[in-house]
Amino acid sequence: MNTAAKISLAPFQGITGQVFRTCYAKHFVGVDTMYTPYFAGINHDFRLSEKKKIELQSIIENGIRVVPQILSKDAGEIIRFAGILKNLGFSELNWNLGCPFPQVANKKRGSGMLPYPALVQEIFEHVFSETDIAFSIKCRLGYFSPDEIDELVPIFNRFPLHEVIIHPRIGKQLYTGTADPEKFAMIEKQLQMPVVYNGDIFTKDDFDRLQKIFPSQNSWMIGRGILSDPFLPARIKGIDLPLNPVIHLRRFVDDLYILYRKQSVDNLAILGFMKEYWRYLSVSFPDPHKVSKKIKKTRSFDEYEDAVAEIFQ
Repeated sequence: MNTAAKISLAPFQGITGQVFRTCYAKHFVGVDTMYTPYFAGINHDFRLSEKKKIELQSIIENGIRVVPQILSKDAGEIIRFAGILKNLGFSELNWNLGCPFPQVANKKRGSGMLPYPALVQEIFEHVFSETDIAFSIKCRLGYFSPDEIDELVPIFNRFPLHEVIIHPRIGKQLYTGTADPEKFAMIEKQLQMPVVYNGDIFTKDDFDRLQKIFPSQNSWMIGRGILSDPFLPARIKGIDLPLNPVIHLRRFVDDLYILYRKQSVDNLAILGFMKEYWRYLSVSFPDPHKVSKKIKKTRSFDEYEDAVAEIFQ
């Protein structure tokens, strides 16, 4: 049993929004912190859109702490958002320096910021001089090269970062290839704040292998692994699973679907959210391709409900 391990749910744009977090926290145990998908475009008037307000309506979900994340290359925007969060009662803001997608990175945002250490330092100087909310970052090793982080480490160490979450890939890789735990180990030893490992934890065996590589590592962030197997944090911590995991999973999937329909007032667009999630969840079934294809073909609520019923049979 490894109940001491701290496990965070990684942010996934388009999936791990407020509805998903609420539903996941109701049905599963083992996660200690949940990060929101990134926010962007924080207005100068310090006012949030109704959609953003909904996403920030819960500081804690069923005992699990929620940490908002921002994607920005503008210190003023980060400072504005930090002020909004503090007024709402949040205790931490996370800065996304990891998003690998070209449409983001090409604008010097996400992992596209990593080749510019002077810009990172300038933003830190402004943020830490004008905010007092805990400030953490989620980053990759670099965008073009894993050596880019070598120039960032001394900058990170100059500021009171709450923690650094590292996904040991480069942005150009997207999610292909493998993560680089050896490079993570090198960087972790140099950083003077808590460090979280993120990347390629899909099974308990994956976790156990990494725990052997980093025996003193206690904080982990898992994204695709939890989307594929919602029970994974409980498996890692040695927490007993429900007597019938299949029925439990079915209840979660149905609740998630109902919550989405309720929030959207039965807008068919919610099928897009469910299909995106099933791309990952299908891995929990004996024939993932068949399951994913069956869900993908649905065009109405009735078709979706019939497909889900057939899958769980």
